Amino acid sequence: MEKRDLYDKNRNLTGKTIYKGEQVPEGNYIIVVLVYIQNSDGKFLIQKRSQRKNGLYATTGGHPKSGEDSIQGIITEVKEEIGVDIKAENLVRYHGGRSDTEHVFFDDYYIKMDVENINNLVLQKEEVESVHWFSADEVKESMKNGTFFINHYEEFEILLDWLDKSK
Repeated sequence: MEKRDLYDKNRNLTGKTIYKGEQVPEGNYIIVVLVYIQNSDGKFLIQKRSQRKNGLYATTGGHPKSGEDSIQGIITEVKEEIGVDIKAENLVRYHGGRSDTEHVFFDDYYIKMDVENINNLVLQKEEVESVHWFSADEVKESMKNGTFFINHYEEFEILLDWLDKSK
């Protein structure tokens, strides 16, 4: 069973852990990470989540395991869920913060990279049904149709704004 580290409100490790699925104790936080992978054609690597995970389109994300920091956590999640190796030095944290209602710190990452033949990726079937390249307009359309995970779409809008300002 997967363990997660607990943090205080200032993001300091408490030395305590919980198991995946357990309620985060009051006054404690866990970390949530996600990454948007964009290729040289400007498209984003989007996954269709398994039915067990709501069956919606989303980006890759999750929770670092106990002992991992945010960057190590997203590297692990990408490798486990879609079989892609990413390097820490290529990741850019474009957004982050703390949600007191959800008891999480969140870190959103962006990486520009081409992934060869996504049909050959080894997917974690419990989490991911398939992967696709979506343009920004296709992501927006998926959201309008109710087929994109809203939590990840909100972070996508922040990414698009950040990318626009980075030009």
